[in-house]
Amino acid sequence: MATAQAQVYTYKGKDKKGKPIQGELKASNAVVAKAQLRKQGITAKSVKKKGKPLFGGSKPIKPQDIAIFTRQLATMMKAGVPLVQSFDIVGEGAESPALREMIYGIRDDVSSGISLAGSLRKHPKYFDDLFCSLVEAGEQAGALETMLDRIATYKEKTESLKAKIKKALTYPIAVVCVAVIVTGILLVKVVPVFAETFSNFGADLPAFTLFVLNLSYLAQKWWLITLAGLIAFIFGVRELKRRSPAFDAAIDKYVLKIPVVGNILYQAIVARFARTLSTTFAAGVPLVDALSSVAGAAGNAVYRQAIFKVRDDVTTGIQLHQALRMTNKFPVMLLQMTSIGEESGALDDMLEKSAVFYEEAVDNAVDNLTTLLEPMIMAILGVLVGGLLIAMYLPIFKLGAVI
Repeated sequence: MATAQAQVYTYKGKDKKGKPIQGELKASNAVVAKAQLRKQGITAKSVKKKGKPLFGGSKPIKPQDIAIFTRQLATMMKAGVPLVQSFDIVGEGAESPALREMIYGIRDDVSSGISLAGSLRKHPKYFDDLFCSLVEAGEQAGALETMLDRIATYKEKTESLKAKIKKALTYPIAVVCVAVIVTGILLVKVVPVFAETFSNFGADLPAFTLFVLNLSYLAQKWWLITLAGLIAFIFGVRELKRRSPAFDAAIDKYVLKIPVVGNILYQAIVARFARTLSTTFAAGVPLVDALSSVAGAAGNAVYRQAIFKVRDDVTTGIQLHQALRMTNKFPVMLLQMTSIGEESGALDDMLEKSAVFYEEAVDNAVDNLTTLLEPMIMAILGVLVGGLLIAMYLPIFKLGAVI
């Protein structure tokens, strides 16, 4: 029977010298907490479970936290620290209370005789089937520390790749949002002031100025509805993508066709495919089962379907590189490296080399994209804001010329 997960308790009492003392400690229940205090020579007057804050609460556990946790656990085990004690050390150093609580829960499960993989499967939000399968393979082979090291490397590379993709997309999206907000403020707040001034001119306004004034009128009248519609559209697309596999596949298909960004996403998918397959195959997972895990980690519906097709072809006896070639979804270099790996019996090494190559390609592409976008975005901002200002001052310039 598994022991209860550790909770945080607050206490008040007196120490050995009779001085008032208060603080916090972790225990599975209040009785254990009081026993721990007695061992420390503290006479407890009250021991209460620490309540959760009304607002905010603990920070959510991020994928990066799981990658760090895996690396720390692998390092502890490689140093010869027993598994249960490794959880104590890693849990004590965890900054997130939610992560610390989860680590202590896994520790209690393992202490009670549950396998590490079995305990991790209780947290599917943070440990997917691939992670748990690799841990299970390591436990069965008696090489858990080696497997944890491979999983840690896999998670670190995967999260690094995700960070690079976010870096490529976040900056232009943020700048475009700022541009839209600034333009909206100018149209709703600044342009109407000029419109009142122009109404007293008694002369025809330039076409460009009239266009901006009409745009300002529409923005003042419909901005709230437009904003609500935009928010509803974004949430609608997200829900439809989550609920409809066909719509999800269509979105993923067209995303890959976006100039420049689509190529970065394509290389990231290939890198993730090679990295995941290399890790699972090196762990001794049969190729067919490994491909099933890889398909789940593809991150793109088009390639998920392609990998499932590869798995079905491999099941019928077709070699992996031939099955990959028949999908027409994978680059020639990956096909050649896979072929060499199959012929030499070093498929995991060849796939890892391919993963490193495409991860570096993504890194370079992101740097190039950022360098290219910076002047373009500045130019767009200049055109938007400068165009509005020119439209507003153009009648004044013309009036001055007439005078």
